[in-house]
Amino acid sequence: MTATFPDIWPALPEIFLALSGMALLLIGVFRGDGFTRGVSYLTVVAMLLAAVLAMGYGSGRVVTFNGLFVMDAFGVFMKVLVLVAAALCVMLSLSFNEREQMARFEYPVLMLFSTVGMLMMVSANDLISLYVGLETQSLALYVIAAFRRDNAKSSEAGLKYFVLGALSSGMMLYGASMVYGFAGTTAFDRIAILFAQGQVPSTGVIIGLVFVIAGLAFKVSAVPFHMWTPDVYEGAPTPVTAFFAAAPKVAAVALFTRLLIEPFGDLIQQWQQVVVVSSILSMALGSFAAISQTNIKRLMAYSSIGHVGYALVGLAAGTEEGVRGVLIYMAIYIVMNVGTFAVILCMRHQGRNLEEIKDLAGLSRSNPLLAGAMAVFMFSMAGIPPLAGFFSKLYVFLAAIEAGLYTLAVIGVLTSVVGAYYYLRIVKIMYFDEPVESFDKVNDDGMTAILVGTSLFTLLFFVIPAPILNGAAAAATALFAG
Repeated sequence: MTATFPDIWPALPEIFLALSGMALLLIGVFRGDGFTRGVSYLTVVAMLLAAVLAMGYGSGRVVTFNGLFVMDAFGVFMKVLVLVAAALCVMLSLSFNEREQMARFEYPVLMLFSTVGMLMMVSANDLISLYVGLETQSLALYVIAAFRRDNAKSSEAGLKYFVLGALSSGMMLYGASMVYGFAGTTAFDRIAILFAQGQVPSTGVIIGLVFVIAGLAFKVSAVPFHMWTPDVYEGAPTPVTAFFAAAPKVAAVALFTRLLIEPFGDLIQQWQQVVVVSSILSMALGSFAAISQTNIKRLMAYSSIGHVGYALVGLAAGTEEGVRGVLIYMAIYIVMNVGTFAVILCMRHQGRNLEEIKDLAGLSRSNPLLAGAMAVFMFSMAGIPPLAGFFSKLYVFLAAIEAGLYTLAVIGVLTSVVGAYYYLRIVKIMYFDEPVESFDKVNDDGMTAILVGTSLFTLLFFVIPAPILNGAAAAATALFAG
């Protein structure tokens, strides 16, 4: 039997990023923590180059590494989102880490290795590669959640995420083993062929799939597997929280979507009701639980739970339009989140980090530009037209209506109205409350560029929506063509 060397070109972004990570680790070891900023800049460059490599892939669907890895337009779109989000979060962390005396070269390298795992998740074509990618991502995330070792909250966040993450991984592995036991294969392509032939799925396959969905629901912080999110978001260093809210969530949603549409697309009657229930619960909890929050990072945690619920509306539709809606939603969600966390990182007074919502009082008078940016993000998250957040919800709700999920769409609209309350409350506090204390001057390090870029994207998305809409449509078409 002749061994054949796999086609490595589709996996070029992952290979390049992994090699870059090892090189940066060596550079950090020899140069020491004094070169942390240099390692961070090189990490950003490596991520952006990997995004360029992904975009240069072209079209068509290629399966390699004995069926474990797939690359297509869907993979290109989601990988670019992950890499851009990760690069922005590394930039956000520069000044914060130096001020908090946690500027160590391992931090950007861990984010880079976590991103490698995310790219593997996006291109997983087998339950085995799915798990390997997921754990590659998670192991690094466990460490950076507790990166501020002398802070009790950070250590607690890392421990909670680790324990609950291990539980979710166990559930996913159990589900994968049941699917393998009853279907006879772990390969997505073979599972798809099995059920496309009209074979009735056994109860074991359905139970296994539910366990896998439960494990992935934890990764995207969908209800009822959301319990880690508020504590970890509040306890982890703010740049880490921004990273958690952006890149890993996009990768997990991409994996969730590929898993349900490709191998289990013909079992939509079995999994649709699970996704619908999780979506409704996520939207409801994200809207109502956030109302009573006083800490802005906890509020953003419940906000992210709600946004995942809206994204799952598109996935529940199980159609090409639904997947397109999910992709548009995640692209806009990343920009809004990164911009909001950039504002939160600017909340400092006399060297102290401020995290209470009341600390934003009167911001429009002391720093009108920062208040303006925050108002844009809040209005967008509330779904106010013509901002980008309105269009993200519009496409997933339209997909649900076209799929006949009228109740789900109505509940989504109603929870959006409830959610608008706590977003608009922040705007009210900034513009109508009396100032308490002014914020320190913003240390630039790209912060101004990120704030301006994300604000303009959110504000002017309706002017040139074509790049995102067309890219999402091509990605959705590729997923169903596969």
